[in-house]
Amino acid sequence: MTTTDPAAQDVRAWPGEPYPLGATFDGVGTNFSLFSEHADGVELCLFDDDGTETRVAIHEVTGYCWHAYLPDVGPGQMYGYRVHGPYDPASGKRFNPAKLLIDPYAKAVTGVAGDRTPGMIDWDEAVFAYPFGEPDERNDADSAPFVPRSIVVNPWFDWEGDRQLRTPMHESVIYEVHVKGFTATHPDVPEELRGTYAGLATEPAIAHLRDLGVTAVELLPVHQFVHHSHLVEKDLRNYWGYDSIAYLAPHHEYAATDRVGGQVQEFKQMVRALHAAGIEVILDVVYNHTGEGNHMGPHLSLRGVDNESYYRLVDDDPRYYMDYTGTGNSLNARSPFVLQLIMDSLRYWVTEMHVDGFRFDLASTLARELHDVDKLSAFFDIIQQDPVISQVKLIAEPWDVGEGGYQVGNFPPVWSEWNGLYRDTVRDFWRGEPATLGEFAQRLTGSSDLYQSDTRRPMASINFVTAHDGFTLADLVSYNEKHNEANGEGGNDGSDDNRSWNHGAEGPTDDPEVLALRARQQRNILATVLLSQGVPMVLGGDELGRTQGGNNNAYCQDNEISWFDWSPDAVDADLLEFAQRAIAFRRAHPVFRRRRWFEGQSIRGTGLEDIGWFRPDGEEMDDEDWNVGHARSLAVFMNGKGIRTPGAQGEPIVDDDFLVVFNAAPDEVTFTLPSALGDSWAVQMDTARGGWIDPDDEAADEDPVTEVTLEGRSMVLLTRPR
Repeated sequence: MTTTDPAAQDVRAWPGEPYPLGATFDGVGTNFSLFSEHADGVELCLFDDDGTETRVAIHEVTGYCWHAYLPDVGPGQMYGYRVHGPYDPASGKRFNPAKLLIDPYAKAVTGVAGDRTPGMIDWDEAVFAYPFGEPDERNDADSAPFVPRSIVVNPWFDWEGDRQLRTPMHESVIYEVHVKGFTATHPDVPEELRGTYAGLATEPAIAHLRDLGVTAVELLPVHQFVHHSHLVEKDLRNYWGYDSIAYLAPHHEYAATDRVGGQVQEFKQMVRALHAAGIEVILDVVYNHTGEGNHMGPHLSLRGVDNESYYRLVDDDPRYYMDYTGTGNSLNARSPFVLQLIMDSLRYWVTEMHVDGFRFDLASTLARELHDVDKLSAFFDIIQQDPVISQVKLIAEPWDVGEGGYQVGNFPPVWSEWNGLYRDTVRDFWRGEPATLGEFAQRLTGSSDLYQSDTRRPMASINFVTAHDGFTLADLVSYNEKHNEANGEGGNDGSDDNRSWNHGAEGPTDDPEVLALRARQQRNILATVLLSQGVPMVLGGDELGRTQGGNNNAYCQDNEISWFDWSPDAVDADLLEFAQRAIAFRRAHPVFRRRRWFEGQSIRGTGLEDIGWFRPDGEEMDDEDWNVGHARSLAVFMNGKGIRTPGAQGEPIVDDDFLVVFNAAPDEVTFTLPSALGDSWAVQMDTARGGWIDPDDEAADEDPVTEVTLEGRSMVLLTRPR
């Protein structure tokens, strides 16, 4: 044992156990275990509140796990590691005991030098393994004063009987939202709780989610992450959080409490409150790379613990990292210890933090066995056989930036996927692009062309048109071009392929015709997403008309650009009501959330098939109609007696019949209702008339509807009770 405090020589250290990895408090003392296959020595570093460091040399090594048990150490103890070994970047080895390292299994992390206030890292030169401007030289300056501390946490928590909700996937409506941005300015959330886990757990925040009707929140990354130096230098921050540095630790800046390690308890309280309201918690997780960046990046954790074990290095030049993510590095998912880290992290968040599922960022990276994406990779195998993780919601972002990385439709059967083709098709259809009818019909009915062949069902498709990355819904209909000037990258960041349309004016306007058309298009898109087969995902704030001023890459904007604006002038109350009613309508009618595919077969007793497609003249679509490039209008019939799947008690599921009519053309179109479908149809929704129509607003003695006129770029829903 070595120490910077001569009075601290009496720290007791026993051999301990190699598993579990990380710091595990058992009610008496704490077991520490760190994996490093290539290290020569490991020191556990304990820190007092004043920054005094006590080093304990770890001598016990079992299966590359360095372990010790400290009977006098408990919750709240700040710690880190110094790992000894060769420093030879050319061969992939980057050990340097001058660098204090975050425990890869840390369950909580606090700021620099024990600072309990926000501010992850002080970007001093000592944080890097080389002197600035001299990447071939080793920097032996001590980084401890400038980097975060890991924290021993108390695992005990009164869940009050809470458990995962297990909402069936086909009944789910997902709401993608940022923990901080959702409540950062909410006037009804106590000021000291705004932007925190505790803020998301308050009644005003939960009431909005409950009234909207969503079944799950999908939280942007909450694993502990870093704010990179290039952003800090520009007075910006890593708002989205896609630079994880500790996969078992909730990000400490989202905690209202200033108690060391208190973010763990606060996160659990948030999950418990959301579950009590019937809302699941899905985490956006980033296991494809870390916040340490490329070979010029900081020395914070995995790089110093065992660089060549944790990262994918270039085979013929291991000084450099394989980069399938555009962030500088890729985790080595071929390594059993990296797979173990990922799986241990996932199990921890399910078993200890009670989350209900995960959305895997750039998931194709995790499936690269060599260079190609392999749907039979070890990563998928280990997920499939795991009795815990295979039973929660698993959602892939099915692409990365590497060659062959776009894998929409190619993930294994237990997975659902962000359907990028759905997003692109719906955007193209409603902005009036030609030759989209066939593709639009596929996406509307669950994308069977992508998922049916490998036995997956419609819930494999996560249907979305907007997400955190890109325009908000309000901006999608208000801007032709991105406006990312605030990001400080000269407009070079963010996608140029937005498939957006400003409807006649770029950005804010007072033109009533433009504003009316934009409002209608937002209703069109929301209604399309919520009435499609599959699982709808709504970007948080779209229901309010939230704008980012045309910024389509607000990853670094931890400010009013990204935060929700809850002021009455900013909230589109009409759009909010429309979204609430659309979600409620979907929940009330199982024909829009089928568990199985449409079959195009006749349904006994109705003389009709389970689905039908019709032209504006009321005739059924034929092969030639689908290929008419200029056609932008069609109707789909859904037979409420053709659902074919039994309910929870085995009874047959029967619903009303529905006819959904779409007109993406600029001019009005009169649809003749198909005579084969019979009569008694009533208009339930018309996006050109403001949205949902109450029956009392319609004339009770009106003749049966035989035709319906749609204004340009509008959508009508008709219903016939069973």
